[in-house]
Amino acid sequence: MNLRDNLIESLSGEDVEITPVISVTQVGIVEAMENTNAFWPDAHTDADKMAKLGSSLYELVGLECARIPFDLTVEADALGCRVDIGNEDRTPQVTKSPFDSSRDIKVPEDFLERGRIPVVLEAIDKLKGTYGNLPIIVGMTGPLTLAGQLLGIENLVRYMRSRPNEVEDALDEVLEASFQYAEAISSKNPDVICVADPTSAPDLIDPLQFKNMVKPRLEDLSNVITTNKVLHICGSTEPIIRDMATTGFDGLSVEEKVDIARAKEEIKGGGKTIRVGGRTMSMGGGDKTPKLVGNISTNQTLFMGSTDDVKAEVKSVLEAGVDILAPSCGLAPRSPLANIKAMIEARNEFYGI
Repeated sequence: MNLRDNLIESLSGEDVEITPVISVTQVGIVEAMENTNAFWPDAHTDADKMAKLGSSLYELVGLECARIPFDLTVEADALGCRVDIGNEDRTPQVTKSPFDSSRDIKVPEDFLERGRIPVVLEAIDKLKGTYGNLPIIVGMTGPLTLAGQLLGIENLVRYMRSRPNEVEDALDEVLEASFQYAEAISSKNPDVICVADPTSAPDLIDPLQFKNMVKPRLEDLSNVITTNKVLHICGSTEPIIRDMATTGFDGLSVEEKVDIARAKEEIKGGGKTIRVGGRTMSMGGGDKTPKLVGNISTNQTLFMGSTDDVKAEVKSVLEAGVDILAPSCGLAPRSPLANIKAMIEARNEFYGI
């Protein structure tokens, strides 16, 4: 089976003989680091180690993709934030921003040459040079999450109620950085770009705020991405799933809190978009239905569950009609490699392979 074709055809809505099993989110786990000698934090800053760890779950247990990088601070780092690079148990985190308000946010002229952006771009080249038929998935930070890293998440959530213009201005500034980064990634021809915007979760912001502030920017970003694209938002996204479906992404990555069967009914028909005054606007309706990606629990099942737990949940999700099987969010670094293997075995057992 050509794994690349199987995934792309699934995202395109074509009939496939077997559901792909991938991860559009974080794939670095400690057991894989030990097997490949590509450890965090070095794999965040070294293109060879990033590529090796990003493809490690394919090499070790047959996960049907490579996925890089392993965190959501690449853009913030390049914009001037101070980043704690973490260790083998912890991903990088923004610790300090140079910006006090949206007026201070400026995209440097050499943005794409700063921080770890060149490392990610080089790692894509290395993966594409090594694998012909393995899907290469590259992650980037969604606009609201990036704005929150620059202004502070607590400030951002408060400003959305008290100073919405501040948030709008910040989103417009960070979107320019997102456009540049998305275009640079797209130029390397990965198979999928995953935009992860966890700060957009209904647990943090009101669904109406998502619709009015975040959705238009995600539509614009989707329009810039020239390859297959998946949108990941954490938490119980059912209140915003219909708006997510009309942003123009080919797939929606959801957590285990989302009922797959119900979500598929909600997003049926997807949505059409048009350009008005330079902005992509949703028209609703249409015949493009994004595919659902997920939603095996990362914390309860893949991290703390048994292999039997993993297999039971995989088969339940497949029966519910998930389009692409994947962890619900980024893998916990101490997730057992055996549980990742069990996810793939359960998919095969479901199809009688």
